[in-house]
Amino acid sequence: PEGAAPGAGPQPRPLCEGRPRGAERSWATEPLQVPAGARDDTFNVLDLAEYTKSRPWWRKIFAPNSGSSAEKYNVATQLVIGGVTGWCTGFIFQKVGKLAATAVGGGFFLLQIANHTGYIKVDWNLVQRDMDKAKQQLKFHSSGNKMHPEVKSRVDEVIIFLKKNVVLTGGFAGGFLLGMAS
Repeated sequence: PEGAAPGAGPQPRPLCEGRPRGAERSWATEPLQVPAGARDDTFNVLDLAEYTKSRPWWRKIFAPNSGSSAEKYNVATQLVIGGVTGWCTGFIFQKVGKLAATAVGGGFFLLQIANHTGYIKVDWNLVQRDMDKAKQQLKFHSSGNKMHPEVKSRVDEVIIFLKKNVVLTGGFAGGFLLGMAS
């Protein structure tokens, strides 16, 4: 081609060169044309369309070897992804929390009315004895402060993820607080 350095080898051609208008999309299905004088083994062809069809989208995003989001996305994208997911989580958490608080409070209110009107008789001595037993068991189990190995490994994984994705985590935390406030 014109303007090419001598000895530079074959120059790439535009994908749609020599094709009729509107035929640009069919280039992936056409066989690769090897320029005259070139060896066949110098071209490595990867059909990305076929490769992506065979892999689900969540594997591409969340695969163990996919790397941290800091390697894949720029800072603004990480903040937006973290903020939007955090806001959605906070908003849902707020709505579910209100519903749960209403249910627990309403149930407690109904139990108090039933107790006051005489439908339920509470043995407060039995309640106090059970509470003392529960306190002793909590003191016994919390004195060791030893986590199960599975819990410790999961906590370590979460800490590693948070350290690798600080911007995403910060965006999520901010979005979560905004979602809780809205």
